[in-house]
Parts: sequence; C-alpha cells; structure tokens
Amino acid sequence: MGKVWIINQYASTPDTGIGGRHYYLSRALAARGHEVTVIAARWHHLLRDQRAAAAAASVEERDGYRFVRVPVPRYAHAHDKRRVLNWLLFGRRLRHLPGRLGESPDTILYSSPSLLGFSGAERLARKTGARLVFEVRDIWPLTLEEVGGQSPRHPLMVWMQRVEDRAYRVSDAVVSNLPNAVDHMTTRGMDRAKFTWVPNGFDRGEVETPEPLSDAAADTLPKGKFLVGYTGTIGAANALETMVEAAARLEDHEDIAFVIVGSGRARDSIAADIARRGLRNILVIDPIPKRQVQSMLARFDACYIGLTHDSLFRFGVSPNKLFDYLVSGTPILYGIDSGRYRPVEELRAGLQIQPQDPAALADAVLKLKALPEAERAAMGARGRRAALETHEYGALARRLEEVLFPEGAS
Repeated sequence: MGKVWIINQYASTPDTGIGGRHYYLSRALAARGHEVTVIAARWHHLLRDQRAAAAAASVEERDGYRFVRVPVPRYAHAHDKRRVLNWLLFGRRLRHLPGRLGESPDTILYSSPSLLGFSGAERLARKTGARLVFEVRDIWPLTLEEVGGQSPRHPLMVWMQRVEDRAYRVSDAVVSNLPNAVDHMTTRGMDRAKFTWVPNGFDRGEVETPEPLSDAAADTLPKGKFLVGYTGTIGAANALETMVEAAARLEDHEDIAFVIVGSGRARDSIAADIARRGLRNILVIDPIPKRQVQSMLARFDACYIGLTHDSLFRFGVSPNKLFDYLVSGTPILYGIDSGRYRPVEELRAGLQIQPQDPAALADAVLKLKALPEAERAAMGARGRRAALETHEYGALARRLEEVLFPEGAS
C-alpha cells in the first residue's frame, strides 16, 4: 500500500471547520490500507473555530490518517493583500516536512486553491522522488479574472498563470472535481491523458445513520405544505434571491412553502428581503449539524440548488449539496448552467431550469407538484441510485487511488 501527502492549505477537521472533501477521501484511503497525511495551514479564513485550530496539535492522528498544521501569518479577510504572504510562506515551509515527519511520501497531491504553494510542492516532490499530482478545485487565475474582475495583465495574475501552466506541464497527473475542467487545461498546454475527474460526494455513514432533527428545527418547518427546501451556505453565488422571488410569485398558492436552511454572508440580506416583502410562504432557519441534513431533506418535497449565471461554470460544478440531495431521494430543481454537465437532467432526477430565473423556478415548482406522487418518487429514486453507485466517498477514493498509485491500486 502507498504513502500519500495531501497538501491543501485550506483543509480542516470537523472540529475546526467543515472537514470536507479531503477529510472523507483521507478516511476512505486510510481504510483501504494507505498511509495518508493531510497538510494544511494552521490558520486560514475558512476556519469556523479558530480557537480550536490555534490550540490543536501540530501533528494530529485522527480517523485513521494524520493531520499536519503548518504555521503561517494571519491576514484580516479573504481580500487582504497579506494573504499573498500567507500563500508564499505556506509553500516555502513545505520543504521542512520530510525532516519534521521523519519520512518521505510515495505521492504528493497538491490541491488548489491556493495556487502559489504548488511551487513548494513541486520542490518537495523533486526532493523526495515522489509522484506529483495536481488537483484543481477552483481554476485560478481564471476565477479571479472572470468572477473577481482582475485583469489578466495584473502582475499577480501573470505570476499565477505561469504557476498554473507549469503545474499542468510537470505534474504526473491532474485531477479535478470539475468534470469539464480539462477543456480549459488543454488550452494551457496540458496533455488530456493526464486528466481524471474525481467529483465531490457524500459519506455513507452520515446518510445511512442520520441524526434526527432537533425539536426546534422540526417545529419550525411548515406543516401540510409542499415544501421546497435549500440547505447549505447562504452566499451571493447561491442565487437565493431567485428562490425569494419565486416564493413571491407563488404567494397565492397556500399549499406551497419554501425553506432556506443555513448561514452565510448573504443570510441577513435574504431574511431582510423576505421581511420587507412581507412574505409568509418562505422562511430562513438556522444551520443544522451535518449529520442532520438527511433528516431535513426527508421533510422536503423538492430540493432547490442554484448558482449565479457565471461563465466559469461552463467547466462544470461539484457542490456537495448536489450529492446530498441526490442520495436523499428527493426530486431536485437545478438552477445552474454548468455547460455539458447536466446531472439532474441526464439522470431524470428532477427538473433543470435557467439560473437566476424566478419565473422558471416558480413554474417548475408547480409542474413538479402537479406530478403524481409516484412519478416524483421515481425521480428521487433514480438520483439516489446514481449517487450510491458513483458518488459515495469510498468509490471516489478508489478512483483517486488509481491516480495516486497507478502501479499498486487495487
């Protein structure tokens, strides 16, 4: 079995953040007999419990794998210029890892963002003779240019572009959770044969043994209504204004209600908009523990997922909530233009609509509600079956294993 170091500057544990993709993949790879080390910055802006992260051990054994924290300077927020120093020092300090851990890996997987630390991972791979895999979870600098409005001629963008191009050229393999990212990568000179799609997914244990909803959460939900729900981050990119506007259009349908479950930077503005309009058929409730998500989804008649109409999504998307929705067996209203990647439509697991189109969402709700209950159940069953076959993290770990250890995957 192999030894892999997964370098993700923004990784966290469930104690300090969301855990996420590399938490689940690391557990699954470790369960398959591999020695897994996740390497992250001790501090970053995505941590939910910064005190716990500051107090945590530098090297921590948990859930079958090892979590290593690299000291880095703090910055005020995601757009603070000092964040660049944080990137650079993280990449530079990777060189100390072999001495610090007393070993060398067989494979190093470097995950973006951030992008600049890749140079440190490349030097580390050269020093240790390890196979080098580049994972792209966010296409930089393209994201900063198309979504953030940065000029490609900005010195930092030029620098990042050089790093990205080199990463595609020197890496032994490239993986991404974005199915069509390869279309971009090949325009930057990458050999298409290097690419493997490894999407996000769900944890079987959390799905099969969910925690029941708290009484407070359960009592908040409208009773006797056709419930259209959303769970997750309430951010600008999630197009939840579309959900509010659709609710306004369906205000006269007293048997339909909308529920938004979560937190995020846009939560207050969404709640204020609902209050200003005096809408009584949509409510925002507090986030729930991840292990209760499936219990919440079981209360919904339809799940809404949306994103803003950004050209960057032409390379596909991989939001965790999509796979939570699919495995819940609940029909999905999919308001994302994700290019050739049209999972809900292809699986016939719900209805696809144009992003940020409240009229289309309202019409889709009415259409879904008008279907026989058996037909809606069949939609959900098709999505659940596909999710169990291809998006459970154990299966995804086997796919990643073939990239990390091509000579010894089993």
